[in-house]
Amino acid sequence: MQLRKLSALCFAAAITLASNAALAWQSEDGQHAVKANALLGSDYVFRGVSQTENKPAIQGGVDYEHVTGFYVGTWASNVNFGNENDASIEMNIYGGLANEFGNTGIRYDLGVVRYIYSGESSLNFNELYGSLGYSFFTFAVAHSNDIFNTGERGTYYNLAFDYELPMGVAFTAAYGYSRFNNKVNGPGEPNSYKDYLIGVSKEFVGLDWALNWTTTDSDGKKLFDSRYADNRFTFSVSKNF
Repeated sequence: MQLRKLSALCFAAAITLASNAALAWQSEDGQHAVKANALLGSDYVFRGVSQTENKPAIQGGVDYEHVTGFYVGTWASNVNFGNENDASIEMNIYGGLANEFGNTGIRYDLGVVRYIYSGESSLNFNELYGSLGYSFFTFAVAHSNDIFNTGERGTYYNLAFDYELPMGVAFTAAYGYSRFNNKVNGPGEPNSYKDYLIGVSKEFVGLDWALNWTTTDSDGKKLFDSRYADNRFTFSVSKNF
């Protein structure tokens, strides 16, 4: 209960400070923009697996964007991987190019991200990512030659469907597939798993409210423990500045 109260207070403070500091900025010619975001969630789920031992998460980030589609940014969240290591904060530093192919309606996003874990640098690794989107669908791939800093390869595939429902409710459904080199998880362990997501979100009183259901298949539950990779509902409230 204390953690939930503290997280709520931190989130409220972050929104207040960000609003007062006017973090959202755009140059007069529209060429440059800086945006920020903050989120309070009941859990931090990454590719179907809780990163906070089923506990609340407070997250936030800042992005710079150029009219060409070039962007760089940073994002952070609290994490808790139990007694396995001392990681307490995950920070992502990323950059890429996101735009549309002419007037075709086909969207693309190409970039690289560095995952940094405060208190446990042995987990730090880089990942390349790319996506193509058209209409309601987006297909994305992320690949690392050093997944989880193991020196081995890992690739993630994701297909997402986004649709606007009546009354301004946004619906999302996604399927993910993670594939690892056989040496990543060790002998006898699965070298792949699937994750699933269904969610709805809506803007209300200036905030974005979201409810997601996530789970993984039996291999995901075996790799990451069913306590952290099983069926779960997560709730979040966020704000973009």
